[in-house]
Amino acid sequence: MRSTQALLFSLGVAITGSVAMAQSLQYPFAQTKAANQARMRAERLNGGLSRYRADRCMYVLRGEGCLVSNTESGFVFRFQGGAPGWQQQTPPQPTVLTEIRVSADGDRILDVPYNGPLLTDTQDNIPSTSQDP
Repeated sequence: MRSTQALLFSLGVAITGSVAMAQSLQYPFAQTKAANQARMRAERLNGGLSRYRADRCMYVLRGEGCLVSNTESGFVFRFQGGAPGWQQQTPPQPTVLTEIRVSADGDRILDVPYNGPLLTDTQDNIPSTSQDP
């Protein structure tokens, strides 16, 4: 009986691991695509590249520094931005905060919960200003 239980347990672990690996292999470049989608949407929402630049973290592979959530339902990026050159100022002076939710495959913007002025430290929650994706 114990050998049967051990076999079933091992089989269950192998299947679970295979499913997790298959899910990660299904969209191998999804986070990179999602970061690019989010950055480009922020650029469009804030007047284009002649008027706006997203935080450096959105130009790094996969937007790692701006990623706040990565779940089965998609990616959420939150980042600052401002007029071109804002990050080269001392100190940097961003003027805009953007939060964007992108599909798990990285192909679609699902929601823009916030795109507006920077929030103060006392504002814990991002107000809802959803815009059409």
